[in-house]
Amino acid sequence: MENIISNISNVGFPVVLSVFLLLRFEKKIDELTKAINELVVKLK
Repeated sequence: MENIISNISNVGFPVVLSVFLLLRFEKKIDELTKAINELVVKLK
């Protein structure tokens, strides 16, 4: 039982942090894609 709790605390935090960062980066990438597309339209 202690081993399971230890594994959750050791693995759980990095997993949660990774998911959080991926979601934030996804939003930023979407915003950058939109900005690039707007620039392409203005340059045409």
